[in-house]
Amino acid sequence: MNKTVQSLQRRLIALGFQLPRFGADGDPGAETLAAVGKALDELVTLRGGEDPTPAPPASTASIVPAEWMPAAKLERVICHWTAGAHKASEFDRSHYHILIEGDGTLIRGIPSIKLNEAPAKKGYAAHTLDCNSGSIGVSLCCMGGSNEAPFDPGKYPMTREQWDALTGVVADLCRRYGIKITDKTVLSHAEVQNNLGIQQRGKWDFTRLAFDLSIKGAKACGDKLRAEASAKL
Repeated sequence: MNKTVQSLQRRLIALGFQLPRFGADGDPGAETLAAVGKALDELVTLRGGEDPTPAPPASTASIVPAEWMPAAKLERVICHWTAGAHKASEFDRSHYHILIEGDGTLIRGIPSIKLNEAPAKKGYAAHTLDCNSGSIGVSLCCMGGSNEAPFDPGKYPMTREQWDALTGVVADLCRRYGIKITDKTVLSHAEVQNNLGIQQRGKWDFTRLAFDLSIKGAKACGDKLRAEASAKL
């Protein structure tokens, strides 16, 4: 839960802009964004049509170090989990550009993002079958020993801290590389086959979120990822 977002939501409700479905849950979803839009529209009307000075986003500071994001032309961000422990191993670091440990700590992968610029160069991060050129690979360190159906997150479930860090990382990467957030440019590994038409091998990261079991399915998880990353841009 993002306390800054929750504070905004409570203020909106106090001002009469209702959030009937989710209330002040701390998640910057479509309902919250719509209420913010209505509030801004009302402010413009009260000021006689002048454009109000926009409030700064809840989070504008970059969390990804600048040196991790070299100049390059990238097309998309693909998000994964390692299917391991909450700490990044050397094997994990060899396959992804950025990893996020269980407490939300960011770990730099071994390959440079520059190597995945299309066409991918020797030593690139091989994170997604037949979809590495032009793709940045970000992975959460979690879900070792998990099972899709019946769902069992195993000993290392995805944490809320990881997810919150992930949405910030995605926002930073999209800002740095000029990537517009869509379901074809920011997606999870589980969405690649359906959204991009590239066959994968039964990857289900992520079709469930261990910290929020109400979210089910690759699209629902992906939509949540995109909405929260967009809110941080």
